[in-house]
Amino acid sequence: MLTIHSWRWGLWEIVWLTGPIMVLFIIAFPETSAENILRRRAQRLRKITGRNDLKAQTEIDQANLKFSEVFWDALIKPIEIFIKDPAITFTNIYTSLTYGIYYSFFEVFPLVYPKMYGFNLGETGLVFLSIGVACIVGLIFFLVYQIYYLIPDIKQNGLRSPEHRLVPALFAVITLPMGYFMFGWTARPAVHWIVSVIGVGILVASNFIIFQCIFVYIPLSYPQYTASLFAANDLSRAAFAAGCVLFSRPMFINLGVGGGVSLLAGLAVVGIAGMFGLWKFGAVLRSRSTFATK
Repeated sequence: MLTIHSWRWGLWEIVWLTGPIMVLFIIAFPETSAENILRRRAQRLRKITGRNDLKAQTEIDQANLKFSEVFWDALIKPIEIFIKDPAITFTNIYTSLTYGIYYSFFEVFPLVYPKMYGFNLGETGLVFLSIGVACIVGLIFFLVYQIYYLIPDIKQNGLRSPEHRLVPALFAVITLPMGYFMFGWTARPAVHWIVSVIGVGILVASNFIIFQCIFVYIPLSYPQYTASLFAANDLSRAAFAAGCVLFSRPMFINLGVGGGVSLLAGLAVVGIAGMFGLWKFGAVLRSRSTFATK
């Protein structure tokens, strides 16, 4: 049972783990919002010249905003886009499904490593280090793609369509179920435990690349609603994953490790056609949407 003390301790862990990252963002990451840059420039000019009539366009627009307009853009508009735009509908549904599969999968660790390989509690915890290693591997692959392909391509051809950023995900959606199948079919005493851990690495790195691509695709498609769309996507992902965790352990007990993980892998296979469809027809779908970026 989750106690108040453990909840508070978990909250403090999140704070001290994410705090240094926030400090790094503040120090090292430049402001990239054109509207915010112009607003700060107008503030500096007013201070230097003493002229209060110097204003950025965003300041003029925000001065006439009504609460109903802010409420509509922040809450209602993302829901409307989710319902009416097939591309955003797919990204939310697909990321929720992928997140739910991902979180459900880790419920199988206590059924594999202590019981099949005789790991103690500490050794079972060390298996989770493979997640961090896999994220680093995924990050390296993604950086190599950006440095040697994406950035030169942008310099030569411009930003292109948002669907162009989904190219790495086309490979990752194929390797994702491969990682699940590899784990499910090799997690048994007759096979060395490192083989199943390699499967974990493949699926985690694939998940990392998929989410990086989708999280770039969303703001490029609808930059004016980026914050709200990310919030809606995060809510749907977290809610679905929380629900999946509740039934995942009984599923693995009833179906067995191989059967349960193979079921998750089969669900991951469904996303292959969807991702290729989004890459191929996403521009057509957005061109028919009233919310698409012109």
